[in-house]
Amino acid sequence: MFDNLAKAGKYLGQAAKLMIGIPDYDTYVQHIKLTHPEQTPMTYEEFFKERQEAKYSGKGGFKCC
Repeated sequence: MFDNLAKAGKYLGQAAKLMIGIPDYDTYVQHIKLTHPEQTPMTYEEFFKERQEAKYSGKGGFKCC
């Protein structure tokens, strides 16, 4: 039961972040590891700052490939 609640909480958190325009950090890290293994993923703080700047400074969307 607690496992299902944890999963539900994770999905709700992801949905809330996507609703405000912040992609999921775990998905980002997984993407970097699979498609850009030569790169070191940003830390969560770097990722969050980059996403905030992209959203509010008009840099555009997050497109790495």
